[in-house]
Amino acid sequence: MQVLDGGRDAADGYRVDASRGERVGRVSSEWFNRPDDERYLSLDDLFASVKGRAERSRTRTVESAAIRVEAERENPERLGLVLPGADAPAAPTHWSFGQLSSLVGAPAAYLRQLPAPLAGINLQYGLTNHRAEQVKTLETEDGRTELRAVTGPDYGRIYDHELVAAVRRIAGNGTGDTRWKVPGVLDWSTGVYTPMVDVTRDTTTLYASDRDVFLFLVDDLNPIEAGRLPDGSPDLYFRGFYCWNSEVGAKTLGIASFYLRAVCQNRNLWGVEDFQEITIRHSKYAANRFAHEAAPALTRFAESSPAPFIEGVRSAREKIVARTDDDRQDFLRRRGFSKAETGRIVETVLTEEGRPPESVFDFVQGITAVARTKPHQDARLAMEGKAKVLLDRAA
Repeated sequence: MQVLDGGRDAADGYRVDASRGERVGRVSSEWFNRPDDERYLSLDDLFASVKGRAERSRTRTVESAAIRVEAERENPERLGLVLPGADAPAAPTHWSFGQLSSLVGAPAAYLRQLPAPLAGINLQYGLTNHRAEQVKTLETEDGRTELRAVTGPDYGRIYDHELVAAVRRIAGNGTGDTRWKVPGVLDWSTGVYTPMVDVTRDTTTLYASDRDVFLFLVDDLNPIEAGRLPDGSPDLYFRGFYCWNSEVGAKTLGIASFYLRAVCQNRNLWGVEDFQEITIRHSKYAANRFAHEAAPALTRFAESSPAPFIEGVRSAREKIVARTDDDRQDFLRRRGFSKAETGRIVETVLTEEGRPPESVFDFVQGITAVARTKPHQDARLAMEGKAKVLLDRAA
């Protein structure tokens, strides 16, 4: 294994210190929960799937009282919705049935337990007496008419293919034809991160279901040196981002960008620094916000220089804020850390670095390391937030 050193090719791999920075598990959660039919091997394949789905779809805003619920006595589990102007009933998905029930104030979990004719009577009553009067539907033709979403009339839909198209503009096929690609993998036994791996259903980070899309790509063939490790070797990072959307209202649209040191086989992100996130709710003007905020932000990050990040890390390393034990206690206690947390942070840095913390960067690394041990997510995120504030102020 050739390791990046003195100008060698990064494609062969390079050593990283994944014990530093934050661990982010969002991508791993997606990777773990996606069945094979939701995994795509390229952005082209992913785009074709979600674009084709959109082309077979239509939306309309209808009077809720004009929707007719149909149920068959011969098939007690079959329920359809006849929309104004439609030629045939639309079959609600599990998701859209829950949306519709919620909109009219009916308990979806209870209705699902009833025979379809009885559930239909209750749902029809709710539609007839719906105070908001109108709903917006998303229907898709795929052998039959499927009702994929039912929302309020002001729902601002951003289609999944619009997000994938924005990513394709900077990442091509997502498999190495540009600098942005599906990530490689960290070998924990050697500490070497290898950027080039075959994109398979087990390694891909491009996902789509009938409810959402999720994409994670990195620029791991171009590692960035931002300072040195205690042994004198380079502290290497690379850029990454993930984004998500749901055209049926299951979640917001969002983009997260960051620098990281490694991605493991289970798609956990290790050594994350400078994590930034924007989200857009599917409100009335969501499409405009996507066009003017989210898509340009993604392009800016993809094309931006890493110099501000490198300078920020350098400043944090050089900014000495504590030289004595009293200084260290005072520095952390004034920033809201308990006595026990303060002791653990100092001890962690002493163990990992072989010396007590002195610079802002030392404290940030100690705080994030202790944060990873917190059993409750809220406590962990709060501590990581304090570390980010320290790093931002130093920069």
